[in-house]
Amino acid sequence: MFKTFFNALKVKDIRKKLIFTFWIMVVVRIGCQIPVPGIDVAQVQAYLASALGDSFSFLNSFTGGSFENMSIFALNVTPYITSSIIMQLLTIAIPALEEMQKDGDDGRKKIIAITRYLTVGLSVLEASGLVIGFSREGLLTVENFFGALIIVVVLTAGSCAVMWLGERITERGVGNGISIVLLINIVSRMPSDFSNLYTQFVHGKDTVKAVAAAIVIIAVVVITTMLVVMLQDAERRIPVQYAKKTQGRKLVGGQASYIPLKVNTANVIPIIFASSLLSIPSIIVNLFNIHTNEFWSKVMMGMNQNYWFNSSYPYAYIGLAVYILLVIMFAYFYTSITFNPMEVANNMKKSGGFIPGIRPGKPTQDYLNKILNYIVFIGVVGLIIVAMIPIFFNGRFGANVSFGGTSLIIIVGVIIETVKQIESMMLVRHYSGFLND
Repeated sequence: MFKTFFNALKVKDIRKKLIFTFWIMVVVRIGCQIPVPGIDVAQVQAYLASALGDSFSFLNSFTGGSFENMSIFALNVTPYITSSIIMQLLTIAIPALEEMQKDGDDGRKKIIAITRYLTVGLSVLEASGLVIGFSREGLLTVENFFGALIIVVVLTAGSCAVMWLGERITERGVGNGISIVLLINIVSRMPSDFSNLYTQFVHGKDTVKAVAAAIVIIAVVVITTMLVVMLQDAERRIPVQYAKKTQGRKLVGGQASYIPLKVNTANVIPIIFASSLLSIPSIIVNLFNIHTNEFWSKVMMGMNQNYWFNSSYPYAYIGLAVYILLVIMFAYFYTSITFNPMEVANNMKKSGGFIPGIRPGKPTQDYLNKILNYIVFIGVVGLIIVAMIPIFFNGRFGANVSFGGTSLIIIVGVIIETVKQIESMMLVRHYSGFLND
């Protein structure tokens, strides 16, 4: 990876793209430090920590701490990510959008435009919800409608600005812009997280305990990262053979290929969906001051990831069980809407392709469904293990960090895809130079 990066710096065009990407990231980080006028940041931080629980650290990780600081980029890329997920689901549910997606570059541009409008709408909705909630709790330093409106406009404009900056990276820089912004947000929180771990488990302890704690922390991070890399790269290749056929006077076809099925087909989407759904009840209860009895209070507490694996909170295992079931459900659901075995089987049949030993048509579809169910199960088990590692250490030892399995999956995935893009750009340049010579 580092060799690829240093080789890329030697190429003028790629170096310009890398420098452009770097400066966009600097602008994003500067925007994450500029506070929104009219908000008492210190009181907001305390309020959000109590109201959102573990979702607070989750949002902090995705926004690079800008949500905690209530900066102009507080909403960051979260409205855009939500909009993209909604559009993916709607594309399956609405035939018109599905046709638009298949309509080549023009259709793709239309879907991107709709995603942008949806991002603006969600930003206004989220900003308005925050302002209303803060106003009820007395966390605003402004007391009139105009002042509250300015806060909504600033937060919405900040979210749109981050979206625009991300698109500029995609257009003129390296990698997927939104993914790069998300990556730098997560990475920016890591130094403070490691500093907190050092203060909590290493600093001030006797030598043996300090060394043991440091080794455990490093081992957990390394092992988790290795598991994530394995999970991201793992795939099942289904061999495909194409029949020979005559075109004019030539005999074409007969080549062998394969269908790559990723083990982690849904990536981090099931984790994001499950975490979001689990956080909704506690958010509603805290924001609207809904009073619950003792039993339901314990159940709501059990939905908070900070209490999982903590023997003092037996109700927390209810939340853990619900979380695992939701992750499994969303993994199968998201895979079912992004990979259609029937469509793949029909396309193979039309092009004269077949899986050795499997008849074309319905048998091929059934075979793909069977294989897909197996690998999705393996992938979701790996996903749960990766997600559970930081949650376990948080519950047992209080090692609370903003980055976890979800963040590591995003970091590894974005880095791998960006490195592949850089290698592809270098390869294209090599062949272009060869052809020009």
